[in-house]
Amino acid sequence: MMQRRALNRPYLAAFALLGVSFAWGAAFVVMKPAIEKEPFYDFLAIRFTIAALIMIAAQPKVLTQFTPKMLATGLPLGVILGLAYVTQTIALEQTTAAITGFLTGLYVVLTPLLGWLFFRHRVSLKVILGVGLATVGLGLISVTELGIQPGHLWGILCALLYALHIIGLGKFSARHDAYPLTIVQLIAVAAVSWIGALVDGFQPPPSGDVWFAVIFCAVFATAIAFFVQTWAQARMDAPRVAIILTSEVVFTALIAVSVGQETLTLKTTIGGAVMVLAMLLVEWPTRRASSSK
Repeated sequence: MMQRRALNRPYLAAFALLGVSFAWGAAFVVMKPAIEKEPFYDFLAIRFTIAALIMIAAQPKVLTQFTPKMLATGLPLGVILGLAYVTQTIALEQTTAAITGFLTGLYVVLTPLLGWLFFRHRVSLKVILGVGLATVGLGLISVTELGIQPGHLWGILCALLYALHIIGLGKFSARHDAYPLTIVQLIAVAAVSWIGALVDGFQPPPSGDVWFAVIFCAVFATAIAFFVQTWAQARMDAPRVAIILTSEVVFTALIAVSVGQETLTLKTTIGGAVMVLAMLLVEWPTRRASSSK
């Protein structure tokens, strides 16, 4: 019985990460019009502050678990994540949502490469093929224009920062409890955002729809999502996590279509199918290995 539960943990982690991807995809759709009405630093600052406060209020005793070792791990990871959000939002302002989504998705390629570069992690052929398929799928869904613009460069920098965060989380999160580590990271992201927001004076959400976007992103796409990601990352290797999280782009497209922001084209449909195939390809070796034990 214990062995069966242990074998089921990777499956549970995979489904949990799909839920995270759905929340992030929905957040992308609601955030796009919100940052047109409120400066993005201000939006991010209140979003991550609310998320951190919610998680602390849920378990107040968690503050006693903030050890120096945990802070030494969580704060740098949070700063990297905060910079990733800032650069992603700058890209979103300077180019289209589709191009921003594609460039952000480049972390799928960068994650295993950085894992090999920094920690000499072995990358299997099937993972490499899965990364390639996911990249093709992202391109089919997201690419609508050609050329390198300043916003594109911000998006590439965002992808690099996301990849560094995933690698760092996979390397160091297993030695800490997921809940306090998540809160430490959220506090660091909030701090990065508040630095930018206070430079020209904080502006609160100006309307009800912006408040809705803030609350949705804070609760579902931040507090819950990052706790789940931190927990799942400790049970799966970084390349597989990166592949599963690319489904965020699929969910973004589906949600955007459902609310009338985009039209689902044949290319988008094919791209989503390719990404699902990539996830199955990457997960299949783990399942086979589990069944043979």
